[in-house]
Amino acid sequence: MISASIGYFLVTIAVTLAITFWAARRNTGKASYYAAEGKITGGQNGFAIAGDYMSAGTILGIVGLYTLVGVDVSLYFIAPLGGLCLGLAILVGPLRRMGKFTLGDVVQSRLKEPRTRVVLGACTITISLINLVAQMVGAGGLISIVFGLEFNLAVITVGALMTFYVAFGGMLAATWVQIIKAALLVGAVVLLSVLCIIKAGSLGGIYALGDATQTSSRSLYEFGALNHGLFSSVSLAVASVAGMMSMPHLLIRFFTVPDETQAKRSLLVGTLLIGATMGLVFLVVSPAALAWVTGNPTYQDESGAVMGGSNMITLHLARDLGGDVFFGVMSAVAFSTILAVVAGLTVAISSATSHDIFAALRKGDAMPEKQEVAIFRLAALVTSAAAVGLAIVFQHENLTFLIVMGLNVAASTTFPLLMLSIYWGGLTAAGAVAAGVTGLITSVGLIVLSPAFWVKVLGNPEAVFPSDYPALVCMPLAFGAAWLVSRLSQKPAAKAEMAG
Repeated sequence: MISASIGYFLVTIAVTLAITFWAARRNTGKASYYAAEGKITGGQNGFAIAGDYMSAGTILGIVGLYTLVGVDVSLYFIAPLGGLCLGLAILVGPLRRMGKFTLGDVVQSRLKEPRTRVVLGACTITISLINLVAQMVGAGGLISIVFGLEFNLAVITVGALMTFYVAFGGMLAATWVQIIKAALLVGAVVLLSVLCIIKAGSLGGIYALGDATQTSSRSLYEFGALNHGLFSSVSLAVASVAGMMSMPHLLIRFFTVPDETQAKRSLLVGTLLIGATMGLVFLVVSPAALAWVTGNPTYQDESGAVMGGSNMITLHLARDLGGDVFFGVMSAVAFSTILAVVAGLTVAISSATSHDIFAALRKGDAMPEKQEVAIFRLAALVTSAAAVGLAIVFQHENLTFLIVMGLNVAASTTFPLLMLSIYWGGLTAAGAVAAGVTGLITSVGLIVLSPAFWVKVLGNPEAVFPSDYPALVCMPLAFGAAWLVSRLSQKPAAKAEMAG
């Protein structure tokens, strides 16, 4: 098993390295590193968007969480899909018209104020880093199982690969890695689903076998296992919809296509691919994991827990259905999934650092293109180091939960900033800064004070903020700060025009 899996891993790494070398020879400047020179077609970008969305949380975290809370996990992917559909309707067109490389470009094109780009850059870095940590946790657990390495060494290895892909290949390499990975992932999920149905005899047979393994009085096919309460449930839904509409690493993909029509086409293709694949994961793969992995001594460690943690249940299911060969294939697909997503997230962080923060803060002449690319590459290295350290801290957290934390921050920062910049004529630069700073500080602060961090990570006896999902508090505060500061900072003529 180990030798076969290592072989598949090495092939995956070889292919991604070849793509990086190919892209590096075609990169001509910052337009290549940031947006692949806008030469990606709508169909290609649709696959890349699906690849960015369907991360380690999709095939690893969702299945693992399903075995704990059952059908309640549907909230974690149905609401984000709704966000993608809303984004197609109201956000993608204006975003493509107003932006060039980053989300900071969109806001500055409206407000003509460099400091708004700095705020958007800080929000982009924070959101993308949270998601990056989730991918690194998944990568560490995966490599630990296949290679028998310690978790720390595993994430360091992924960090080194990530730095190389982004520093030399940029967005062009990240895009093609995503396209190939998306095709592999969709095919692997379809095959896994077919094998599940064949083994059980029918889809209903999978549900019956899964339900028979449960020892609690509540079936995991009944809603209510999460027991979030009204506030947390609504806040999670709001964060999932608004956050998915404004995730930076997804939105900058619309700058890689030549025009608005291709941008809309790419989101349509991506949403269809995501919906079909996630439907199979939820309706077939996750119940099958209940039937054949949870409670199976073959996949338990000495303490009785699943080997590698709940995030590795999908891979154990692949081994149960297809033996060592299919285990190796699914491991390689999962690994390619993680590599592709970390590359996209690192591009988002690096471009925000070089283009939105350093370039905006520079006084005098515009930053030379070579210097901006050098900062982009340095940012990739620093990002990798930070992600490795944080992944070690959060290695025992569920991947889906970590990703939802990023959605909460996005819903509280980039969502209000983009919506106000596009649709509210009264927004001022001061109002935009106030919204970004308010949303970022409150969302990160309340996440730190939540039960998931304050109690589970820091070891305090009781959380200061009672919910793990603060978007329902933070997002209105960001909108309110933008309105109040914009009203106070408007010029008299503008105030009179609005009043009239």
